Amino acid sequence: MFSVVLFLRLGFVVGHAGLYQALAMFAVAYFIIGMTVLSVCAIATNGALDAGGAYYMISRALGPEFGGSIGIMFFLANVCGSALYVLGLVEAVVDSFGIPAGQKAGTGVHVLPQSYWYELLYGTVLLALCLLVCLVGASIYAKATFLIFLIVAGVLGTILVSFFATRPLRVPIRLPHFNGSETDNGSFTGFSLDTLRDNLGGGYGVDYTTGQMMSFSSVFAVMFNGCTGIMAGSNMSGDLKRPSYSIPRGTISAVLFTYLVYNLLAFLMCATCNRILLQKDYGFLRDISIFPPLVTVGIYAATLSAAMSNLIGASRILYALARDDLFGRALALAKKTSASGNPVMAVILSWLVVQVVLFSGKLNTIAGVVTTFFLLVYATVNLACLALEWASAPNFRPTFRYFTWHTCLLGIAGCCVMMFLISPVSASASLGFLLLLLLARHYLSPSSTWGYISQALIFHQVRKYLLMLDVRKDHVKFWRPQMLLMVQNPRGSARLIDFVNDLKKSGLYVLGHVELQDLDMLPSDPLQPQQDSWLSLVDKLNVKAFVSLTLAPSVRHGVRQLLFTSGLGGMRPNTLVLGFYDDEAPQDGLARHPAFTSTREEVPLGFPPLRAPTSPKLLSAREYVGIVADALKMLRNVLLARQLESLDKAWELRRAASPPPTIHVWPVNLLRPDSARYADTCSLFLLQMACVLNMARAWRRARLRLFLCVEAGTMPHAQEEKLRQLLKDLRIQAQIQLVPWDAITRLHWQTCRGPPGGPAEEEEEEEGVVNFPTNTTQVSDEYVCAANKLVLEQSPAPAVRFLYLPRPPADTSLYPLYLHQLELLTRGLGPTVLVHGVSAVTSTQL
Repeated sequence: MFSVVLFLRLGFVVGHAGLYQALAMFAVAYFIIGMTVLSVCAIATNGALDAGGAYYMISRALGPEFGGSIGIMFFLANVCGSALYVLGLVEAVVDSFGIPAGQKAGTGVHVLPQSYWYELLYGTVLLALCLLVCLVGASIYAKATFLIFLIVAGVLGTILVSFFATRPLRVPIRLPHFNGSETDNGSFTGFSLDTLRDNLGGGYGVDYTTGQMMSFSSVFAVMFNGCTGIMAGSNMSGDLKRPSYSIPRGTISAVLFTYLVYNLLAFLMCATCNRILLQKDYGFLRDISIFPPLVTVGIYAATLSAAMSNLIGASRILYALARDDLFGRALALAKKTSASGNPVMAVILSWLVVQVVLFSGKLNTIAGVVTTFFLLVYATVNLACLALEWASAPNFRPTFRYFTWHTCLLGIAGCCVMMFLISPVSASASLGFLLLLLLARHYLSPSSTWGYISQALIFHQVRKYLLMLDVRKDHVKFWRPQMLLMVQNPRGSARLIDFVNDLKKSGLYVLGHVELQDLDMLPSDPLQPQQDSWLSLVDKLNVKAFVSLTLAPSVRHGVRQLLFTSGLGGMRPNTLVLGFYDDEAPQDGLARHPAFTSTREEVPLGFPPLRAPTSPKLLSAREYVGIVADALKMLRNVLLARQLESLDKAWELRRAASPPPTIHVWPVNLLRPDSARYADTCSLFLLQMACVLNMARAWRRARLRLFLCVEAGTMPHAQEEKLRQLLKDLRIQAQIQLVPWDAITRLHWQTCRGPPGGPAEEEEEEEGVVNFPTNTTQVSDEYVCAANKLVLEQSPAPAVRFLYLPRPPADTSLYPLYLHQLELLTRGLGPTVLVHGVSAVTSTQL
């Protein structure tokens, strides 16, 4: 984990920040790193790791969107980190062998000219050396790592001894100046209380390499780069034999060791070196060493090792991104490997990007950017572990248990705070770039089989909130329709599915289907293969619906099952929607639906072809009406939709603005002229459903027209005013139109068995009570046809009509007659919805 910061920038940190602030910086940095290390160890011990390190952990934990986006960010962090260490190595080389500023010719070993382009050349040569090692393979670097560690440890030992063994001395410092150079003198005082006291507080000055004024955030940005080596082991996860074993032990040991070394060296520097030496001579450790060449070797070994480590890490991340095919052809070249499995093209591409970053010129210039990138990656690693912990998935069982969600949250907070403290502009730009990558990955890339943590988190939260959704606290003010639409074959119901989606008003929407088979006679469940087709249909039609399929011996039994079992907790269907039972031949509206005709692909959904007109139906008229009766017995509202497949919603709502499309509402029971009430539960529910449709975004241009059927001598204007007041109380905007229907009711009374006010009127239905009307046989076909004509004559023709649906008769033998009357009433009306409500759904209160 040691890098250029240890030998070339630790004095810089202590000199500008002072001992107290330097120790605070180390504490903050290692607090963030410590929390991140705990998360890394937890994820690394929860399963087999492959190449990619942190990218592999994040992508498999958070899914491809987050994984791919953070993978790019982590790749850039390693690339910039490699460039930073190369620039540090160049600085050390120039300091050792460069011609002093102000001199035209060098003497002795000082033969290397100094300028921006020469230093770029030196960096290019050193980076080429790193490239050669990486092309040979990470195994050579891994074998040399231990040797480099021994060298660095030996140099550290020499430095520690030097603080005690070296006598006080003055160190001449030659600083670059705009017209040559100037000389200053730093002092190594040996252990001195006065020196320690002078170095306790901060003393921020100008950085002599960049000419910029230093501050806590800028010094922290440079210092933090010495702590980013915690990912060195995880980046090589694909090259380790036992990554789940090696990463936790190696990473934690490295963190503890480097933290102690940094704090010890900071104290020794403050107690022995004056501030001028610390601030203006970044290579002063060589000047005070008992054996300066060994310090030079240590600097070269540490910086070269760190540069190669980041270059290898960047190439492995790029290779993992390419292999996962997250960015398609853009990274296809990076997939190529050598015969031994070394991703040579990924190494070369990473080398090219590092070469571009080298043009920045100075180490301190890119330190802030590198730190921001690494902090963002560390925050995401903590986020991945936090998400896994909060999801409470049974398969998240890391063998490393020394972490909690608190440590993850603290790590995220620390990273975010320090990111914006170091550079608000860089932090904002990095987060913006990450967001763009997330959106691009989400909308442009195919789905993966890794698993999405979002699904686990959603499940966890939905279960919690469903338990909190108490049906005993339901109130009519917050009622919303929760639909169960029964679909026999989606090919003939595409527009009905879309229409009911507009009716649900943010409520539950379930597509139900009954398969007439017996599971006892089958080798396996036939519904499982169909589930994907139904879910694909929901996606294609862009409706917010669930799918519920069931096996049953009859359609009626299947609908009962779905009414009993669909939904969960407080989210259960309260309204059953059925297509109308008639003799019209079904039309394949799915193939003509815009969701399918707008794309080149065919309709791949595995739904059978529609029933031929001559083929028998799956249920009888008696069974169909029985389903309606069952739903009402179970206190479910019922909607019967007829000819909704002829509703071209796009054309209706896009036609000329004058006149706008209309929705006709008939809140009176046309099949019971002896009970023409407008304020019963069913009428109010019908008004509510028409209003809900009008509130849908696609239907807001439509206008409601409410038809008030009046008879002579019944004070129609008083009835109109009463209805208008009701609409005002219910906050429903609708145009009221009076419709005389004396001629229609006269037909009824001519064929009725009794006069008005007789037994037929006394048997009026009570609200909320299952009491079937007995006058089904008293309504003649002539009257029903006249009522149908009355509805049809109201112009202009509406986009859709809402009619009152009477209860089925108590006598099941009358079911066919009841259905016949409904067919006559709605014949030729176009898109029509018959509505019967059993629950109070409107409120005039706040």
